[in-house]
Amino acid sequence: MDNEVPLFGGRITTGVVRVGNTVRRPATASSPFVAELLDDLRRQGFNGAPRHLGFDMAGREILSYLPGRVPARFQRWTDPQVAAAGFLLRAFHDATRGSRLTGRHPVVCHHDPGPNNTVFADDVPVAFIDFDTAAPGNPLEDLGYMAWTWCISSKPDAPPATVQAAQLRILADAYGLDATTRSSLIDAALERQTRNAQWWRSHLAHPAPRVADDHEITGRIQWSEREHAYTSTNRAIFDAALD
Repeated sequence: MDNEVPLFGGRITTGVVRVGNTVRRPATASSPFVAELLDDLRRQGFNGAPRHLGFDMAGREILSYLPGRVPARFQRWTDPQVAAAGFLLRAFHDATRGSRLTGRHPVVCHHDPGPNNTVFADDVPVAFIDFDTAAPGNPLEDLGYMAWTWCISSKPDAPPATVQAAQLRILADAYGLDATTRSSLIDAALERQTRNAQWWRSHLAHPAPRVADDHEITGRIQWSEREHAYTSTNRAIFDAALD
C-alpha cells in the first residue's frame, strides 16, 4: 500500500507498518490469542493497549494506532515514570483476572513489558504494545522483567545500586505488592535475566533467517549475563529497599 509508513520500534517483529490510524502486523501463531486478549481488555475498559480491528486482505493483523513515543533504547527513567509503569502493569493484570484466557494461572502476562514495548504520552507510560509473547502466568513474571528493565542496570554510567533500589520500592508500591510478594521480586528479576539469556542463546542454533545476526545475539546473551551478575552482587541492597 502506498500509504504504509514502516514502524521500527520493535526489535523482533519485522514488517510492522502504520496505515492512517491503524497498525498492520504480520500474523503469527499467537495472533488468535492476542485478538481475544485485546478484545477482553477492551470489554474490561482497559485503555492501555491497542484495539484489535481484524485482519486485512494480506492476512495481517489490524490494530488501532496509539499516538505517543516508544523509546528506541533503554535509559534512565524518572521516579514518576517508574510509578506510572507499575500502575499500568497492575491495571493490565487486573483486567485479565477471571478471564478464560488465564487457564489455571492468576493473570495473563505480557511477558515483555519493557520500555521498548511501552507508549509514552507527555513522557508518561500510558500503554503497552507488542503482545506477541502474552500468555497465562504469574504477575511476578512481568514484575521481575519490569524491575530489571525499568530500574536495574549494570551500565557504568547508571545510578548507584542504592538509587536503583529506591526505584524498585517505587515500582513495588505502585503495583501494590504485599510483603510476601516483595520478598520474591529480586528472584523474579534474576529468573527473567536468566531466561532472556537462554532465549537468545537458543536462537544461535536456529537456521537463517534469524531474529538478529550472530554478533548481536551474542551481545544480548552477554548483556543478560552481566545484568544477572550485577543484580546478584547487589541483591542485599535491593532486598533491603523492598522490606
